[in-house]
Amino acid sequence: AVKQALKGLELVLEPSTDNPKVIINGNQVTDEIRSPKITSTVSLIAAQKAVREELTSQQKAIGISGGLVAEGRDIGTAVFPNAELKIFLTATTAERARRRIIDLQHQGFSNLDVKEVEAQINKRDLMDSTREISPLTKAEDAIELITDNMDIQTVIKEIEELFRMKIPEEVWPSPAS
Repeated sequence: AVKQALKGLELVLEPSTDNPKVIINGNQVTDEIRSPKITSTVSLIAAQKAVREELTSQQKAIGISGGLVAEGRDIGTAVFPNAELKIFLTATTAERARRRIIDLQHQGFSNLDVKEVEAQINKRDLMDSTREISPLTKAEDAIELITDNMDIQTVIKEIEELFRMKIPEEVWPSPAS
């Protein structure tokens, strides 16, 4: 049924500096895909071969022209294995749970239990790192960036610094682009 549902799937990513949008078959689903209902089942769906193949293909098509910053659990290993710069962002489960609770509160969810969120994160990590197709692993040539005790602006600065060290200045995008 999932494979059938993927036929004709149109995935569009609308870039934005403040709130990028995810659009599937003309429907804006940015907030929905980050809801607890979806995130609790995403690993089961994502592990299916048809899903991995279709989404990897669509992601590769989006990135064909280059100049892309992408994130995901198999971006550096399966989707863009030849990327010029790969950063493996990570944090402790406790820190990731703290951030997830803040995100969910901004979406209007309340009465969140940090231990339950930590358990969900651990379960998803285990499922994603042990799946047969495109498991969550750090690419051999990825730079690991542990983001505990960093706010988003500090993480961005670190990533920009890694970019400037790795990518020659002559290929940087111009400010107008």
